[in-house]
Amino acid sequence: MVIDDSFRSLADPSDTIVLVGRLAVLILLAACVLPAQTGENVLLVVNRNSPVSRQIADYYRPRRSVPVRNVCTLDTTTQEEIDWKTYLSGIEQPIAACLKKQQLVEKVLYIVTTLGVPLKVDGGGSGTMSEHASVDSELALLYGKLKGATFPRMGWLPNPMFMKRDLPFRHPMIPIYAVTRLAAYDLDDVKAMIDRSLAALNRGKFVIDLSSPGDDGGNAWLRTAALLLPAARVTLDETARVLYNQRDVIGYASWGSNDSNRKQRWLHFQWLPGAIATEFVSTSARTFQRPPDTWNYTTWQDKAHFYAGTPQGLIGDFLHEGATGAAGNAYEPYLTGCARPDYLLPAYFGGRNLGDSYYIALPFLSWQGVVAGDPLCRLK
Repeated sequence: MVIDDSFRSLADPSDTIVLVGRLAVLILLAACVLPAQTGENVLLVVNRNSPVSRQIADYYRPRRSVPVRNVCTLDTTTQEEIDWKTYLSGIEQPIAACLKKQQLVEKVLYIVTTLGVPLKVDGGGSGTMSEHASVDSELALLYGKLKGATFPRMGWLPNPMFMKRDLPFRHPMIPIYAVTRLAAYDLDDVKAMIDRSLAALNRGKFVIDLSSPGDDGGNAWLRTAALLLPAARVTLDETARVLYNQRDVIGYASWGSNDSNRKQRWLHFQWLPGAIATEFVSTSARTFQRPPDTWNYTTWQDKAHFYAGTPQGLIGDFLHEGATGAAGNAYEPYLTGCARPDYLLPAYFGGRNLGDSYYIALPFLSWQGVVAGDPLCRLK
């Protein structure tokens, strides 16, 4: 990951401690009044040209009671990476047409893409002015576009849902769609994710693994996440060691393959139904094509052993191992663009569903974020 000091957190951890009690109360109070969203609020996106996309939709739709009119069928490429012309003509415009035709612009809150729908958009520019984006992060802007808003393609845009832990997700108050993806390495993995989302319970522990001293911004967010969760439910490690072989895991956050002490690709966790994960890793959602089980993380100098263009970890591993949801990035997001565990994990514990929790934690849209999982998954 490219980490520039100008993109680090400037928050003082001591200030965080003062706010812990107040924020925890707000989270719990908000959870008591938030309405549960249903399949009526989901637009399910299927690629006609992808058998696995169609199979996932057929499996998911009846289990979440998504109405037939809320299924939007595309006729587009199955390639993971596309150009902007293909994105607009093959994805965004047909989805906009579905929403308008079925009069779902306001009612739909969550757009759910499926494995087999393109994943990322290649574009010009570089750094924070890049036109690279994940398909899902770009689609989140569609609600605003349908209301007449225009957005620059270059760079990131502020997410109006970011940090809104105590604000119900509804239109037009929060003018976006929360876009998640039912995707993993194969159909069986996705079916298992869906089954686990339906069985989610609020139990188990949140495993939070800091890296070596020096990564102050990200480590501060990880510490804050631990402070905002019940102490009895948290396993927090601030040493150089890496946590493997944890049991009864309902939430996980770490530096992943960016932790220089991480030598094993597989965590060997026992994940509970409903478990979610996030890491500070640049390209962990660059592909959902499964690498060989023998592949392992390597260095940026060891290009001969890259997988799908980089040496970094993949969120598909979480899902294959038993997690229900995970966030990653299609291209370089910078640290400041990663999902924030200090918002994600407390929101999820407090009763927000998976889709809300991740979008509360994502600072930017029209950027690199990919959320894999059923947005309606909620800890009961």
